[in-house]
Amino acid sequence: MDVLINNRSGAPIYDQIYTQIKAQIISGALTQDSPLPSIRSLAKDLHISVITTKRAYDELEKEGFLYTVAGKGSFVAPRNTDLIREENLRQIEAHLRQAALLAAQCGLSRREIFELYDFLTGEEA
Repeated sequence: MDVLINNRSGAPIYDQIYTQIKAQIISGALTQDSPLPSIRSLAKDLHISVITTKRAYDELEKEGFLYTVAGKGSFVAPRNTDLIREENLRQIEAHLRQAALLAAQCGLSRREIFELYDFLTGEEA
């Protein structure tokens, strides 16, 4: 598992950890039941507070991306396809929102946007 902290980023450190681990789970880089580093070990490797790492793990567990077994550690939760679909839909919505703003700034019509989409996906009429 790779986690890199960017101290120049405006994002909180716990959020950087949370986002990177979540992305690795969604992409399949971290598979079901794979053990994650212990909270203390990850904190030590990243030179950050145990509390910061715990907060990231807690958020991931709350959202169903990992589970914890007392005395054994934290593990990647079974893939919940509904959860992953919802997360992907949220990301698509965010990208579409950005695309809509850019299209409005360029004066693109709805038809032109759909033509561009069809071209990019190879579904030209």
